[in-house]
Amino acid sequence: MSNATYMREAVQLAEQGMRSGRGGPFGCVVVRRGEIVGRGSNRVTSTNDPTAHAEVVAIRDACTALRTFQLTDCELYTSCEPCPMCLSAIYWARIPQVYYGNTRADAAAIGFDDEFIYQQVPLAPEARTVKMELFLRDEAQVAFQEWANKTDKIRY
Repeated sequence: MSNATYMREAVQLAEQGMRSGRGGPFGCVVVRRGEIVGRGSNRVTSTNDPTAHAEVVAIRDACTALRTFQLTDCELYTSCEPCPMCLSAIYWARIPQVYYGNTRADAAAIGFDDEFIYQQVPLAPEARTVKMELFLRDEAQVAFQEWANKTDKIRY
């Protein structure tokens, strides 16, 4: 299959998900060695899950299918440039290549504007719109110290 075939599948998932009322007009596939191993469409409104973006759904599907938490040998095809959350998920999954159909400006033009998040991320925690406060750090450090000393941990 060609790159265009995979992108068309992502677009089709976007259309199907939107038309069925599952969520916004976003679709995604994860491809490994020429085979689609994960599919996702936006399911935010149908699952009441703000993290159920197409890319996150597809990454979860691919990781379940492949029984791994790293997709280092995969490509991701998505109907729209990933939002900050999805981009982070892509980095955490270690996906090395992303193809996208619409831009974030295209998404903003139809009411999906993530620009405020892009502006918030580089700010110091105390300067963000969401109130953030360092709290009970000494107690929280216990688990971190135990992790640092753990000899049988699985790194990710």
